[in-house]
Amino acid sequence: MDNFSIIKIFILTALSFSVAMLWTPLLTHFLYKYKIKKQIRDEKSAPVMSALHKTKSGTPTMGGLLIWVTVLFLAVLFLFLGEITDWGIFAKLNFLTRGQTLLPLGALVASAIVGFFDDYLNVKKIGPCGGGLRMRHRILIYTLIATVGAWWFYFKLDWDFIHIPFLGNFEIGWWYLPIFIFIIVATSFSVNESDGLDGLAGGLLLASFASFGVIAFSQGKIELASFCGVIVGALLAFLWFNINPARFFMGDTGAMSLGVTLGIVAMLTNSVLLLPIIGFIFVLESMSVILQVLSKKIRGKKLFLSTPIHHHFEAKGWKEPKIVMRFWVISGVTAVIGLIISLMDQTWGR
Repeated sequence: MDNFSIIKIFILTALSFSVAMLWTPLLTHFLYKYKIKKQIRDEKSAPVMSALHKTKSGTPTMGGLLIWVTVLFLAVLFLFLGEITDWGIFAKLNFLTRGQTLLPLGALVASAIVGFFDDYLNVKKIGPCGGGLRMRHRILIYTLIATVGAWWFYFKLDWDFIHIPFLGNFEIGWWYLPIFIFIIVATSFSVNESDGLDGLAGGLLLASFASFGVIAFSQGKIELASFCGVIVGALLAFLWFNINPARFFMGDTGAMSLGVTLGIVAMLTNSVLLLPIIGFIFVLESMSVILQVLSKKIRGKKLFLSTPIHHHFEAKGWKEPKIVMRFWVISGVTAVIGLIISLMDQTWGR
């Protein structure tokens, strides 16, 4: 591992941020021109959230385009320039490889397209429940995407083991397939649950991808670390426009795709057991929804004022920026804790 590896990651991260910032006016113009606006749930289906967020109705969604399109553009750009020119710098900046980044990039784009379609249906109010795909259809589609990833890992990369920090790798055979699928689907929907306040999901994802980028780098997976850096750069640009009051929202085209990608990166670094630590807030958000549903079915009453849990704090009177900032702080701390465990495992677990 040479010094250029570090320089490469920082260059790609900075380029990603710059490119995303440069084409944001074009994206914003498109979203406003074609009225790609978020539909806030009505008072009957979600009275608490409707009351808290009624002023946000009409804010454009599909802002996640800024992230995944930027990542795809840079991946294709340097792959292309590296092949058609004699300039070695372009080949060195290429981060698209079969072993490290082809699968996460493919999954990012595939799930982003599905999310884009779902966002479009929601905006145009096409489909059940006011627009968009049914939950069972979304689960089915993302399960299929996760199944392709599981197949790739198991049959193409010959992975059938899970790493337990300080204890080593444990072969689990074909069980790897359903575990992989569960992790990817659960992570994607957990990230989506967190996309409810201005800047919340973006900040949480930034901390998570940065942490896994460092883990990938420490393992010598420079292309994967570069891939995470490119996502971080695009997320920084997105957050510039998404912090309260948001210029646009991430939408499913961003939240679901980045959730899928985060799960795959965790699997590629063989640190999936660190994912609930690094992405602790994502777990908290999902668990609050699950507990709310169980409480209403078993006890006949709510456990929280509203879910996901960030809406509970809103209903208690917390200001939106206060919730987001505190969740960011917690996410930053848990991301560092996960990173420390990974580095200690690499040092002492050998």
